[in-house]
Amino acid sequence: MSNRRRFSPADAFLNVWGMLGLLFLFFPILVIVVFSFNSGRTLQTFEGFGIEPYLAALSNPAIVNSITVSVVTAAGTAAAATLLGTFAGIALTRRPGWWAPGLLVLLGLVMVTPEIVSAISLLPWFVTLGVDWGLTGFNIGQVRLIIANSLFASAVVTFIVRARMTGMNEFLEEAAGDLYATPWRRFTDITLPLIRPAVISGALLAFTLSLDNTVVSSFVSVAGSTPWPVYIFASLKASLRPEIAAMSTLMLVLTLIVLGIAALILRRDPAGSGSGAAGLTDAMVGR
Repeated sequence: MSNRRRFSPADAFLNVWGMLGLLFLFFPILVIVVFSFNSGRTLQTFEGFGIEPYLAALSNPAIVNSITVSVVTAAGTAAAATLLGTFAGIALTRRPGWWAPGLLVLLGLVMVTPEIVSAISLLPWFVTLGVDWGLTGFNIGQVRLIIANSLFASAVVTFIVRARMTGMNEFLEEAAGDLYATPWRRFTDITLPLIRPAVISGALLAFTLSLDNTVVSSFVSVAGSTPWPVYIFASLKASLRPEIAAMSTLMLVLTLIVLGIAALILRRDPAGSGSGAAGLTDAMVGR
């Protein structure tokens, strides 16, 4: 008997339908990438191929400043969310108490609450706290953006680390304690290496989530600290220029690199349990 698979019209239809679905999803992105090489003045018509939009974008101080604000905000958000989310995930798994169900509910609410609601809530809160909070020497607009973006990102990291900790054997930590290892030594030598894939992937995911946060950023940003999504939104009042598409393409490449690193780390989960990927999926349900 031949092992060759028989042709199925249903399978062929599903394959074609899947390809059309992917084309529908990624065609707008492909258009932006193509028009990023448009040598014309606007994105309405493609007048010729050239790299002038990239040169114009990199020489525009307003665009460079907005990109810098976005990258710095994303890095600060990743650091804050990773610190808070890692310890929250460990506490929820290893030392759950009466507070654990309430914290899980709050984290779930943070993830499913519409961003416009969070933005409207953050704006009067920042105004109530004051203008500079006494933080001399800091860019207060940058601090506001990091705090606002860290709310959702911290919940994402918490669920990823919690899923990883759930699939980890606690006997290893107990064995280290029987050998007179201090709690800090048990954490650095046993717990942290085992949860490192979840921590790193959570940090990278928090970084990418912060890059495209438009709604919250538009409410909490101040003059001089305008992130890239807010800059693009403001540019819609006039005609979009090719340099916007050029810099958006570079940001897309940066995001794909970060997501690729996160995917690679999740695939190399040392425990092989897939808990990191499961946590990533659970965390993105509310997105």
